[in-house]
Amino acid sequence: MYIYQYLGGGTIIKLLKIMAEFINNIHDEVVNLVGIGDYAIDDKKLHFISMAIIGMAIFTITQFVFKRVAKYSITAISFIYTFTVMIVIVFVIEIQQKLTNRGNMEFADIAYGIYGFLYVFLIYLVIKLIFIFAKKQLVKLSDKKTNKFKDTEEQ
Repeated sequence: MYIYQYLGGGTIIKLLKIMAEFINNIHDEVVNLVGIGDYAIDDKKLHFISMAIIGMAIFTITQFVFKRVAKYSITAISFIYTFTVMIVIVFVIEIQQKLTNRGNMEFADIAYGIYGFLYVFLIYLVIKLIFIFAKKQLVKLSDKKTNKFKDTEEQ
């Protein structure tokens, strides 16, 4: 919600324009740098190279993080992946609404869509933790009964 409030409660169009301006400035700087070096690189080659670099950078960071997280929980990796996909989906839905003039393109819709996922995921986690706790308690209870049985056999 903070970004939404920062934008003055306006639509996501303002945010998209800010992001587009940022990306366009980077694009212009790269084109200027390539032009200075007199490299024969057209826009397609530039996209090929830049997306390869960005993609491999993201992959390297993701690989590093996920290897460490996997030691503790596959659920965490699943959450990170799902959360990332959900962000893409809610943005695509809002952009589609703008392009087709069906519905309003608003940042609040994106925020509430993500909040919905986080809310239901939190419920899932609580239920999962309850089951994990119950299972551990049953194992402890089972171990106590097994130990009692062993004690009576030894006597």
